[in-house]
Amino acid sequence: MKEKTCLNCNRTDAQIPLITFTFKGEEQYICPQCLPVLIHKTQQLADKLPGVETTPPAAH
Repeated sequence: MKEKTCLNCNRTDAQIPLITFTFKGEEQYICPQCLPVLIHKTQQLADKLPGVETTPPAAH
């Protein structure tokens, strides 16, 4: 079983609450402090989420 750690800062769920999300069918975890990176600076996670850099922006 995959250890539950924040995708960005690698802290575990024993250290900080984690939010679960899926990307390309895989379950991932991110902490609330790193969530803005996922939302606003997704390109910074490209090495940890291969393919995320090709995700088109949402139509707002």
